[in-house]
Amino acid sequence: MKPLLAACVSLLLVTAAPAGELRVGAAAVVITPAVGAPMAGYYSPRAAEGVDDDLHAKALVLEQDGAKVAMVVCDLISMPRPVAEEARRLIRQSSGLPPERVMISATHTHTGPVLPAGSSRDPSEEGAADVAKKYVESLPQLIARSVADADAALRPARASVGIGHEERLSFNRRFFMKDGTVGWNPGKQNADIVRPAGPIDPEVPVVYFETPDGNPLATYVNFAMHLDTVGGQRISADYPHTLATLLAKVKGPEMLTVFSIGTAGDINHIDVGTAEPQGGAKEGRRIGTILAGEVLKTYARLRPVQTAAPRARAEVLKLDLPRVTPADLEKARKVAVKFGKDAPAFLERVEAYKVLDVAARGGKPLDAEVQAFAIGDDLAFVALPGEIFVELGLSVKQRSPFRHTIIAELANGTLGYIPTRRAYAEGNYEPVSARCAAGSGEKIADEAVKLLRELKEDSDRPGR
Repeated sequence: MKPLLAACVSLLLVTAAPAGELRVGAAAVVITPAVGAPMAGYYSPRAAEGVDDDLHAKALVLEQDGAKVAMVVCDLISMPRPVAEEARRLIRQSSGLPPERVMISATHTHTGPVLPAGSSRDPSEEGAADVAKKYVESLPQLIARSVADADAALRPARASVGIGHEERLSFNRRFFMKDGTVGWNPGKQNADIVRPAGPIDPEVPVVYFETPDGNPLATYVNFAMHLDTVGGQRISADYPHTLATLLAKVKGPEMLTVFSIGTAGDINHIDVGTAEPQGGAKEGRRIGTILAGEVLKTYARLRPVQTAAPRARAEVLKLDLPRVTPADLEKARKVAVKFGKDAPAFLERVEAYKVLDVAARGGKPLDAEVQAFAIGDDLAFVALPGEIFVELGLSVKQRSPFRHTIIAELANGTLGYIPTRRAYAEGNYEPVSARCAAGSGEKIADEAVKLLRELKEDSDRPGR
């Protein structure tokens, strides 16, 4: 695929519709892997023993005044860039949408399939490698089909937006400790915890689409919290499954709920202030139910949003790699082959895999696509490639010129953890694991704000 250019703001001609009329199409395609498929999310091999609920690629297509965009969210741990690129190629063939007008992200469920990515620690090599590789080869076609189905379902619509607020579910998982260090998931009721090392993002943005006569089409929900509640060896979309199920009971089964994860690189569901166990399908249902309750309350606060021809911008940044010395590489090679009773400590393994991946690039920087859509003057969507620390997302929202800015991480590619510059000095899991150099997160956030400002300037031009 040719590089995306921020200067390219494309308008795609489609079947004529009345001037100023918003049309929306929604569709879902099942992407559940076969039983026995290797599962993602942890540092030990697992194979799917069954399916609790199906995984989907859920697509929304929005069109107005001759311009169109598509947003797809997949119930997957990540969205490898090769998968996104191939899906975009197929979407262009079937629907005519250029890549910068297609946003493809993952929810980050930890109870989905492994997606081979060519890492030094490729979990697909630890289990049924052929199953994993065949699955990932089928993904682009399934994603493209979801967009084609949504495109075929386009119909007149109106949009409304509301912002819910839920601060009881999510927690920053990094903590300042009494010994002066920063801990990561330090355990429930740990007496050495001083305070969280960062904030959360309690916003629950809700975008609701319905027909002009009031029939529901789709609800887009966003929340910044890891999808790591269910666990185990059964396939599940995690708490968004409960969210979608409950909203459908209220609005009807014809309405599609699309959930995207906000900037949650350092955010999870563990409340260290309690001794209450938090895991399993029960926990997923609890979280999904509370989140659904907040969305239902937000429905009552929805306000119409004035839409216009969707505008899109994207830019591929070059991110520097962390410094790796010959000594680091020698140590990493030794650590990576140790198993059983000689297995190294967790963080030592994490660092070894990171060092091997960085060294394998031979100094070649990472490609990081930053993308933004504007749906009128008040509503914008941003796509960022990786597990982004929440402070970076909050910074984008605070600086955005749009009244409502919704950020989906793990989009159009997966770069692993993208911490704040400060977190690199603090250490522990996420910065130790990060394949990009300190400052990369701030560079991504700045680019997102730049694109949003350019989109806002486009909307302010006379005769747009």
